[in-house]
Amino acid sequence: MAALLLPLPNIVLLRPPAACTSLLDKCSDVEGLKQIHATMVKTGLVLDAVPASRLLAALCRSPDDGSLTYALLFFERLRCRNTFMWNTMIRALSDSNLPEQAVILYCQMRSDAMPHNPYTFPFLLKACVALPSALPETQQVHSHIIKHGFASEVYTANSLLRVYAKSGCTGSARKLFDRMPCRDAITWNSMIDGYAKSGRLEMARQLFDLMEEKNVVSWTSMITGCVENCLFKEALELFGEMLVTEVEADARALTSALTACTHLGALDQGRWIHTYIKKRQMQLDPALGCVLVDMYAKCGELDEALSIFETIRERNVAVWTAMIAGLAVHGLGREALDLFKEMEDAGVKPNHITVTSALTACSYAGMVEEGGSLFERITKEYNMSPSVEHYGCMVDVLGRAGMLKEAEDLINAMPFDPNAAVWGALANACRIHRNFELGKHVGKMLIELEPEQSGRYIQLASILAAEGSWKQSLTTRKLMRERGVLKLPGCSSISVKGRVHEFVVGDRSHPQAEKIHLEWERILRRLRKEGYVASTDQLLLDLEEEEKEAAVGWHSEKLAIAFGFISTEPGTTIRIVKNLRVCADCHAVSKLISKVYRRKIVMRDRARFHVFADGTCSCKDYW
Repeated sequence: MAALLLPLPNIVLLRPPAACTSLLDKCSDVEGLKQIHATMVKTGLVLDAVPASRLLAALCRSPDDGSLTYALLFFERLRCRNTFMWNTMIRALSDSNLPEQAVILYCQMRSDAMPHNPYTFPFLLKACVALPSALPETQQVHSHIIKHGFASEVYTANSLLRVYAKSGCTGSARKLFDRMPCRDAITWNSMIDGYAKSGRLEMARQLFDLMEEKNVVSWTSMITGCVENCLFKEALELFGEMLVTEVEADARALTSALTACTHLGALDQGRWIHTYIKKRQMQLDPALGCVLVDMYAKCGELDEALSIFETIRERNVAVWTAMIAGLAVHGLGREALDLFKEMEDAGVKPNHITVTSALTACSYAGMVEEGGSLFERITKEYNMSPSVEHYGCMVDVLGRAGMLKEAEDLINAMPFDPNAAVWGALANACRIHRNFELGKHVGKMLIELEPEQSGRYIQLASILAAEGSWKQSLTTRKLMRERGVLKLPGCSSISVKGRVHEFVVGDRSHPQAEKIHLEWERILRRLRKEGYVASTDQLLLDLEEEEKEAAVGWHSEKLAIAFGFISTEPGTTIRIVKNLRVCADCHAVSKLISKVYRRKIVMRDRARFHVFADGTCSCKDYW
C-alpha cells in the first residue's frame, strides 16, 4: 500500500490549526485535499482527531475519482479513529458502488470494540439494501440494533423499517411499526410506501386514512402506488383530494398523476396539471419533461408534445425516446427516423428502448428498407446485441409488408429462442395477408407457449374463422373455456369534463345508458343512409349477416362515441382509449362518422393511434 507522507507542495505554510481546517470547508477537489493532508502531516495536525475527522469527511464528500480510495488509505493509517470516523467511512461506502465494503468495515469496527451510536446503523442499512443478500444482512443488523439498545431510536428504527419495506418484507416492517413507541411522518410514509409498492393498496389506504397530518410524501406514496397497480382513476382522484387539502404537489406526485392521465387518455386533466406546473414556475427537468411529452403524444396531441420537447433544455435519451415513440404510434415513421438522426447528431447515444421505438415507427409506416438498415446498425454502430424486442419489431416490419417468408427466416436465424411476442407478430401478419396455413401452424405453437393467455386462442380462432373453418374456430374457443382461460373484455374510456367514463361491449351500467343506446341507434340509422354495411369478416361466429351486424353493433368504442355525442358540443373532438386492438367494423364506422358528422375522432388502441377525420384514418388502414 502506498505511503501517504506526500512531499509538501509549493504553497504558503499554514498556521495550525485554524488556517488548515478553514481550507477544508472551501476545498472539494482531491488534489487540493491531498495538499492539505501533506501540510497536516508536517504540522502534526493529523494526530488531532477533530481536524483529521474533518479531512476524512471532506475526502468522502469529494466527487473526484480516486477520492474514496484515498479516504480509505487515510482512514487505515489513522491512529485516533473515533466513532464519527467509522460512521463517515461506512456512509461513504454505502453511497458508492462498493456497499459490501461498508459491511466489511462495520465487522472490523465491531472487532475493534469501537462504540456505536444511533447513526452507525442507518448508514449500514443503506448498504444492506444494495446487496444480493439484503434480507439476511438486514435481519442480522436488526439484532445488533436491539443488542446495542437503539431499537427505540426513531431515526434508527425508521431506517430499518424502510429497508424491510423496500425489500418487500411488509410483515416484518409492520411488526416493527406496531412496536415503535414513537412514530413520526417518516415512519408512517415508509410503511404506506412499502404496502403500496408490494401491491397491498388496501392496507396502505388504511394506514393513510389513520394519519392525522398527511404531507406531500404521504399523498405521493398513495398516488404512485395506485399508478403502479394500474388504478389510474383512483390515482387522479387522490391527486385531486391532495390539492383540495392545499398540499402542494412535488415533481414525483406530478409525474405519477401525468402517467395516470397518459394511460386513461385524460387530456383535460393532463393539461390542467401542465398549467399547475407552469403557474408554479417549475423547471421542466428531463424526468418531468419526459412524462409531459409522453402524455401529450399518447393523448393524441402531437403538436403540443413537440412543443414541450423543444422547450426542454437538457434532453437525455429518455426524452428523445418519448418523442420518437410518440411519432411512431401516430404512424409518422419518417418524422420519427428524422428525429432519431437528430438525436444522434446531438451526441446522444440511443438505448435499447430508443431503437425499439424507431423500429416500431418503421413497422407502422411500412418502411421496410429503413427498418432493415436500422436493425443492422444495432450491432455495427451501437455496440449492442439485438434483443428479443428488436427481433420482434423487425419480424413485424417484414410481416406487415407481406414478406412472410423473410420474417419466418429471421425468426429461425435468431441466436436465442424466440418468445411468444415474436411468433405473435408473425401470426398477426399471416392473418392480415391471409396466409392461413402458416398462420394456423404459428397459432397452435403460440397456444403451447402461452396456454394461459386468452389472446393466443382468439388469434388462432380469428385465423380459422377468416379461412372459413368455423368448426375449428369454435373448437379453439371451446378449448379456451375448458382450460378456464378468461377472455380479456374490451373496454373503451372517454374523458368528459374532467371525469373518465368507461364502457364494455353492450354496457348498460352507465347512469345514462338509455340515452347512450338511443343515440347510437340514431347514429347508426344515419350511417346506413350513407351506405354503411357492417364489416364482419373478423367475427368468430358462423352467423347470418343480420346477426353478425348485431354482434358488432354494441362494441365498447361505439358506446363511447355515442356518449361523446350526447356530452359534448357538435364539432368537438372525441378522444377514446381502447384496451384491445380496434376491430375492422369499429374502424370503418369511425371513419364514416368523422365524414358524416364532421367530427374528429382520436382513438388509441392497444398498439397505435387512429386519427379519424373527413372519412380517412391516419393509419391509412394499415394496423
